[in-house]
Amino acid sequence: MLERGSLPDTFWYSTKRKLLGPPLVNQDLGEQRLSKPLALGVLSPDGISSSAYGTEEILIALVPFVGLAAFTLLLPMTLVVLFVMVLVLLSYREIVMVYVRPGGSYVVARENFGPRIAQVCAVALLIDYVVTVAVQIAAGTAAVASAFPAVGRYKLEICVGVVLLMAFGNLRGLKEAGRSFAVPTYLFSGAVILMIVVGLVREIIGNLPVYHPATLHGAYHLGSSSDGLLSAAMIFILLRAFANGGASLTGIEAVSDAVGAFRPPEGRNARKVLMTEGAILGILIAGISWLAHATHATPRTAGYPTVLAQEAQYVFGHTFIGQVLFYVVQGATMLILYTGGNTSFNGFPFLTSYVAGDSFLPRWLLKRGHRLVFSNAIILLTISSVALLIIKDADVNSLVPLYAIGVFTAFSMAGFGMARYHSQHRTPGWRRRLIINFSAGVLTVIVVGIFAVVKFTEGAWLVVVLFLILVPALIRLNREYADETDVLETISENQPPPPPHYSRRTVFVFVDSFDLATLAALRYARSMRPTTIRAVHFVIDSVRADKLRDKWIRADRGVPLDFIDVSDRRLTRAAAELVEREAADPATHVTVVLPRRSYSALLGRLLHDRTADKIAAVVSRIPRSAATIVPYDVTSRVRVLQERQAAKAANADASAEQKVTAREIDVAAEHAAPAAESPAEPSAPVRGQVKGRDPGAPNGQRAAKPGAPDRQGMSKWRRDDGESAPAAVSPIGSLDMPGRAVVEGRIRVVEIKPVERNSVLACEISDGTGALTALFYGRSHIPGLVCSARVRLRGTVGFRADGHPVMINPAYELLFPAL
Repeated sequence: MLERGSLPDTFWYSTKRKLLGPPLVNQDLGEQRLSKPLALGVLSPDGISSSAYGTEEILIALVPFVGLAAFTLLLPMTLVVLFVMVLVLLSYREIVMVYVRPGGSYVVARENFGPRIAQVCAVALLIDYVVTVAVQIAAGTAAVASAFPAVGRYKLEICVGVVLLMAFGNLRGLKEAGRSFAVPTYLFSGAVILMIVVGLVREIIGNLPVYHPATLHGAYHLGSSSDGLLSAAMIFILLRAFANGGASLTGIEAVSDAVGAFRPPEGRNARKVLMTEGAILGILIAGISWLAHATHATPRTAGYPTVLAQEAQYVFGHTFIGQVLFYVVQGATMLILYTGGNTSFNGFPFLTSYVAGDSFLPRWLLKRGHRLVFSNAIILLTISSVALLIIKDADVNSLVPLYAIGVFTAFSMAGFGMARYHSQHRTPGWRRRLIINFSAGVLTVIVVGIFAVVKFTEGAWLVVVLFLILVPALIRLNREYADETDVLETISENQPPPPPHYSRRTVFVFVDSFDLATLAALRYARSMRPTTIRAVHFVIDSVRADKLRDKWIRADRGVPLDFIDVSDRRLTRAAAELVEREAADPATHVTVVLPRRSYSALLGRLLHDRTADKIAAVVSRIPRSAATIVPYDVTSRVRVLQERQAAKAANADASAEQKVTAREIDVAAEHAAPAAESPAEPSAPVRGQVKGRDPGAPNGQRAAKPGAPDRQGMSKWRRDDGESAPAAVSPIGSLDMPGRAVVEGRIRVVEIKPVERNSVLACEISDGTGALTALFYGRSHIPGLVCSARVRLRGTVGFRADGHPVMINPAYELLFPAL
């Protein structure tokens, strides 16, 4: 067995370690409980930051059609948006009191409608998280361009760079629970509220400037619609404006996704934070809309300066203090928008892990990476959001149509889910709560319908198509997992069939060329001790086949090489026919060994045509047959061979020329054969073990019989001879002589090995300097001794023939249990 350090790290792992830092272990997973002020700052950026562009989106829908009347219609449209916000807040106020577990709308839908219907909510939230990153980063960059117009031409590059920087930080394990993430929320809220107050004061005293949009360079063209308010065209325009303004409500559900992170009582504290966030958001939306109405701040076609930036410029003026406050507002806007975008890098991975845990997404999304974050989900979110930014050229107005459909779909699922909950449980006051949640569900469904209709040609069609594709796809994937689970349960309930006994075992080694990989495959095939070994080459090039025949004859490997003509070049079909003919006899089992030269992951994708995988897939479906792919790392094995040649040449006569022998090639090939798949062999004897005695037992005690209880396997030290346990802990790598020792480390491997009608529990521990195996005879399980647990062992150390240290029936102490 290779000790740590004897196998060098790959280039990619070394690079990842340098970029992301050292790997974390499961015990480093921590949970921070949030106070109400800290929770408000950490969980609110996504919701509160939406006020920065909600008013502007309403004006973009109105100004080109109704002209200056847009600033009059802005106020009632804002009131409608605020009414929807209040109803949604009241709905989520009930949710946080009932569902303390993370998951928010998805958990509500799953618990009340079942996991299949909940996938509608899952898809809605997944789309929302992706678009949130794009919208928030694009809006934050627009705030930067409003303060520094020269960077406006590079807004796409800046957005992509910010997303990649966020991905890098989150792959390193960036946490949102830190106090620094709460600063943008309070800074933005304070700066904008100050702007609103100063603007109202200046309006009251009559010195707030008012600009005519026609005089503003780059502003949207003023329309002059003469249609009445009740005309079809005007109704459509108003609906579009409302749909744009609905973007102001995105993100207010973030508190419901993290109720479990609050200090007790979680539900009550979460409710207070949610309502406080709603109050702040309402003040900001109303204030920004009023100042836009008062100053006629008009959106620009380039996306900057933003309406909020124009308001700050008009309100604070061009004095030195006014300019400082203007840049403070823009800086705070940038920070909260970027922070709001970063919330998706926390919410998206956890949502995908919940959905994958329900078997509706691939299980690789459950895997934590190098720094204990869901790396695969973070990378998936990064790729999706960057692609969206590039497609939409980082334009906020182009991204908004994709934004709110997913959010309001989740709102409606949560509202209807809570209405169902109240109708079933009927707790005190359930009728009032049912009316609130049901009304919120109905209203948000109407909003979703409005979005789908008025924004269909602007990009909403894509979201609808994604729903139609992804929801059935997730359900289909779940069905595949469910079928597999049912089969496994059926197998586990029945007695396992007796192992098959084949009188004849045939091994085919498929040979493409004569190289070290082929020799490794032949050695592995011999290790299986089959009845017959045959090397097979499928002829698709007669010249190449003749060269292979000459090399094979000269090498004289002792294995016949058959040549099978494949005129139609269908290698998988030819392989299947060969195996089917051989396996037609019920007493014959066929194994196909496929050598494959291995390369790095990227280079391998370019150099491999996956023929071996295709053949293995076909052969594995044939009864009484199996396929094994034997990878061979040519570069490392050639390096080993060259080092051995150099060592021999240094010891030999300088005039003698060293030649590579066939035996050396076999030795190099032997290193490539997968030892884990070779037939089990009797374990090597342990040096230092006394016959009839347990090396780990005190003098005079006999070794434990198979099946006897392990009296020394205590969670604390226990000695029968009164001797105290050694205090010093020895590094495993320093053990070089038999004798008593105390070691500690983390359990890497736990195996149960059959031994003469009984079993032995083998636990391999590692402390970074080496590895040691502890053998517990007569045991198949010891509570606490599982992978990743940290233990301390005391006993007599022996050594196997290969130098690996072993303890038999040692006393143990569980230092840190596995998570």
